[in-house]
Amino acid sequence: MLTLHDYLPSQNGYKVRLLLSHLERPYRTRLVSIFEGEGRSPAFQALNPVGAVPVLELEDGRTLAESNAILFYLAEGTPYLPLGPWQRAQVLRWMFFEEDHVQNGLASLRHWTMTGKLARRMPEVIAAKRAGSLKTLGILEQRLAEHPFLTDSGYTVADISMFAYISRAGEADVSLEPYPGVRAWIARVRAQPGFLDEVHPYSIDPHSSGELP
Repeated sequence: MLTLHDYLPSQNGYKVRLLLSHLERPYRTRLVSIFEGEGRSPAFQALNPVGAVPVLELEDGRTLAESNAILFYLAEGTPYLPLGPWQRAQVLRWMFFEEDHVQNGLASLRHWTMTGKLARRMPEVIAAKRAGSLKTLGILEQRLAEHPFLTDSGYTVADISMFAYISRAGEADVSLEPYPGVRAWIARVRAQPGFLDEVHPYSIDPHSSGELP
């Protein structure tokens, strides 16, 4: 059975949980106390030298880090990853966009907001993250105002990857009201079979207000 090394408030972890729910694929969860320094332990860094979650451990002991790489691996041979090279490249295009623009913008802003770290960040850094988040949402709105999903292949791991943080924009104090196409897309994702409607707040971890070791 697969083992997912995870931290429940992580939306990167949620991406993987969401796909596994769609696939109805059983797995074990092994929770990692990242704010207590477990990600820096020799045992965990043997799985992922970066020290970050999620990490997927296969039945044969091999491990795969990076949430989008895990999504791509698990989706192979399923309806969530198309077959053609052009179609797969379009999926990867949006997954790379998510890594570059969402995780470095809205995801960081959400984390700081939910864990009380905004006051520790420089105002110009916060402003840059907010401006970047609005630019990202504008790009997504252009696409989703005229298309049901991010690629012409229907609902794929590109949507799963993007949904994890974009759907929680309000938790970063970023309103989705000006983006009707994005809001309609969120509703379509939520309507997919096997959708996992379970998100864990940082408040379940009393250590999350601290900085990562």
